[in-house]
Amino acid sequence: MSTVYVAGHKSPDTDAICAAIAYAEFKKKRGMDAVPVRLGDLNPETQFVLKKFGIPVPELMTDATGKKLIIVDHSETTQSPDNFDKAEIIEIVDHHKIGDLTTPNPIFFLSMPVGCTCTVIKILYDYFGIEIPKEIAGIMLSAILSDTVMFKSVTTTDEDKKRAEELAKIAGIEDMQAYAMEMFKAKSDVAGKTPRDLIFRDFKDYVMSGKKVGVGQLEVVDLSLLDEVKDPIYEEMKKVKEEGERHSIFLMLTDIMKEATELLVISDEPAVVEKAFGVPLKERSVWLEKVMSRKKQVVPPLEKAFASL
Repeated sequence: MSTVYVAGHKSPDTDAICAAIAYAEFKKKRGMDAVPVRLGDLNPETQFVLKKFGIPVPELMTDATGKKLIIVDHSETTQSPDNFDKAEIIEIVDHHKIGDLTTPNPIFFLSMPVGCTCTVIKILYDYFGIEIPKEIAGIMLSAILSDTVMFKSVTTTDEDKKRAEELAKIAGIEDMQAYAMEMFKAKSDVAGKTPRDLIFRDFKDYVMSGKKVGVGQLEVVDLSLLDEVKDPIYEEMKKVKEEGERHSIFLMLTDIMKEATELLVISDEPAVVEKAFGVPLKERSVWLEKVMSRKKQVVPPLEKAFASL
């Protein structure tokens, strides 16, 4: 039996890593030789989560050539493993819009409009009547709390809340809110991190109307934690834009407690910001009230704005 590798996206967040681990476990229980992998370094929140539940860090995949792959938490070519086109993709499980990944053969493809890929995976565990180990339940719960920002994000659905409550019972987490705050404090750790580390902590590339556009997100419990690093981050964004031959770079500085985002912008066409959000760019950023979700509140309006340029 050949090994199948389960991979989330590049610059992985907690859901990308935990979904890969949880889905590999699911596939093992169904008789597949499945191994979770990561496509980048873990962020502080994910490190905290894996350590708490005693889960080893997945191995790093730098080249997918010749491998069998299951893709989780994305379906965009810009976010997939290097040389994914020289691999065989056999499944995709996601919760985002359908991207541009294509396959030569029919595959199992499940994408649901929920707040987290681990919610989708919990539904699959339940559907097939497979018991979830305590530690796997813990990381799946963590992913849901992270992706939905403790159910504050507009991406949150009743399905996310229901499955999170069930996972919390299995994992022995009695107070989800208190646990979520522990995670968010870990997520807010910027000490000793370089500006580049912070930009790529949770970063995704997209192709919008033929233009390469990078959108990152840095979530903290208080934006004042970024006061000393904001200028260096902005300068580094300029380098990231040029190195990657990107048309634009957007970095969401999201305040979890205020439920709002300061959007840092470097673009060849700054007018795209007002087209997308109805707010003109002032110097280098715009303030977006009640905006916390990249996939639902930032990427869609940007894609629409780029299409109208």
